[in-house]
Formats: sequence, C-alpha cells, structure tokens
Amino acid sequence: MSTLRVGLRCDAGPRRGVGHLVRCLALAEEFLARGADVTVFGTVERLDWATAELAARGIPLLPGPDSAAELVEAARRHHLDVFVLDSYELDPAGAGALRAAGVYTLAIIDGDSRGQVADLYLDQNFGAELPALGSGLGAELPGRLLAGSGYALLRDTVINARPPVVPPATAVSRPRVLAFFGGTDAVGAAPVLTRVLVATGHPMDLTVIVGRPEIEAEVDDVTPGRGQTIRPVPPTTSLPALITEADLVVSAAGTSTWELCCLGAPSALVCVVDNQRESYTRVVRHGLAAGLGELPELTAGGVAGRAARATAARTLHGLLSSPQRRATLAARGWSTVDGQGRARVVDAVFDAVRAATVPG
Repeated sequence: MSTLRVGLRCDAGPRRGVGHLVRCLALAEEFLARGADVTVFGTVERLDWATAELAARGIPLLPGPDSAAELVEAARRHHLDVFVLDSYELDPAGAGALRAAGVYTLAIIDGDSRGQVADLYLDQNFGAELPALGSGLGAELPGRLLAGSGYALLRDTVINARPPVVPPATAVSRPRVLAFFGGTDAVGAAPVLTRVLVATGHPMDLTVIVGRPEIEAEVDDVTPGRGQTIRPVPPTTSLPALITEADLVVSAAGTSTWELCCLGAPSALVCVVDNQRESYTRVVRHGLAAGLGELPELTAGGVAGRAARATAARTLHGLLSSPQRRATLAARGWSTVDGQGRARVVDAVFDAVRAATVPG
C-alpha cells in the first residue's frame, strides 16, 4: 500500500479548550510512526504551545474546512485517504459526504454521534458502548464503533512517562498537589478549586496550571493557609512529568482523565461542562478517581454552594491525609488505561483501508 495520507479536523482555543486537538495530536503521532503523511485542519487560537507542538512534529496546520462541501474539496485537493473528524461544531453531514467521495472517515465522538454517518466511530470514554450512544448511532449505520478507555488516545509524552508498575502508597507530611483544568481553563475552574484546596487546611505544596492571565490573577489572590504554598505556572509541555511527581492531581473530567489514569496518578475530578457528566459519573462510580462534584455547584452562592465546597474540601482532605486511598485510585486508573489505545485505533484504520483496496 502506498503512503497513507491522513487529515485530522479539529479546533482549539480559549473558548473551545484543547481536548480535541490533544487527542488528534496523539493519533497524528501514531500515524506518523506508521509512515503516514499527516495534516491537521482547523483553527488554533492564542495557543502558541499547541502550534509549537504541531510544528515540532512537522505537521502542517491548515485552516477550516467547515461545511460538507469544503471537507470534500479539501480531501480531494490534498489527496486524502483518511479524514478524522473531532468536533461538536462541524456540519454532521460532512462525514457522509466524505464517505460518498471515497474518503475513509473516522468520527471521534463523546456519547453522541450527532447524526454523522462515518466508516468508523471512536468513543474513548470509560464504559462507552453502543446502547449508551442514544439515537443516531444504531445498527442501520455502516460504521463500526471502537468504544471504551481501551481506545484512549494518548500522546508520546504521556506514554513514555507511564510507570512500569503501579506507584506505591507513600506517606508524606506535605503532599505535592497539581491542579490543572485543560489547556486554557475555559470555564475558570482553577481559582475555585485552589480555594477549595486551601480550605482543607491540610499542608501542601500546590502547583496550579494557569491557562490565561486573568486566571493567574485570580489564583494569585488566594491566600494559602499554614503549611501551604501556591505556585501558579503557565501551560507546559512538561505536564506528564508534573503529574508523575504529584501526590495528588485535581483536574477537570475531560480528555486528561485518561492521561491521569495511564500515568497512575491519584486524582480528584471536577465535572466542568455538561458533556463530561456521563464519563465523570462512570469514572467516579468505578473508583478510577475521586469526585468533587460539578463546577456550577462549587461556584453557587448561598447554603448550597457552601455545602458543595465543604463536601469537596472533605473529600480532598481525606485523600491528602491517606496514602492508601491515593494508592487505590492510582492502581485502578493505571490498570484501566494501558497507553495502547491509539495503536488499536490506527490498526483498525489500516486494516479497513487495506481491505478496501483488495480486489474483489
């Protein structure tokens, strides 16, 4: 088979976050490792580190396309064999139009196919399965589904940092805590959770990833308690190292969940947007991470808001003071996400493309 030409369509920015781009980057790395030619299409706004990540891998970043006709035109112009679509905003008709044009199409989804008619669907969320995807992705569609965290898309930096065995329980008087909420913290969770962590009263060295200047200013306004330090740092490519060095990680329940599991990081998650709710609930219910609730509850005023923040602070205090609780979470996450998900996805794509080129 000649060199496979792959396009990946995703966007990233302060409003959208970076989850779609990060998982497309992971797929791109795997395709490149298999000798494919890769191009990313979309908009990356105000994220110098993200565009640098693409440039470092020699991956072109081209604008758009958005409509079904534009997707087909781009596929033809760049002679694409495969198009990966990872967006909640694209016209759902794009997948079917690409298929009709003879381009193998992979739609990355999070529970809802949005009516896309693709050759292959990927839902990397823990516990995802066909019946849970609702109407719009049923047996009448031609695509097959790769479902569950066995298909989690993780970048080289995460896979390479995965410990060979589950990290052991370690008692520390002043735990190192890492808090981050996506590449841009689009919903402003960092200041809220910094205050909740301080409210535990437990000694800690807290590092907070601040995605935007206004977030950094709010975190700077938080006064640490006795035995507590707060260090805001900008987004960094060294995040996997910070994760593996931390005794506890507090994060949003998005795509980074699978990175935390793969790295064996004891984690406490916050559901920051609606489309995280189902995955968040499953992950917490199965003990892969502790749950701190939903961000609107933690930011609410009055008695309800105070109660939600107090409950989250108690959960965090319990984790900070119990190495065994942290080790249990780490072990469950580490054993659930093995870092080979992207290889399984690309195997499926190559197998399908090869089958389609066999005469007869």
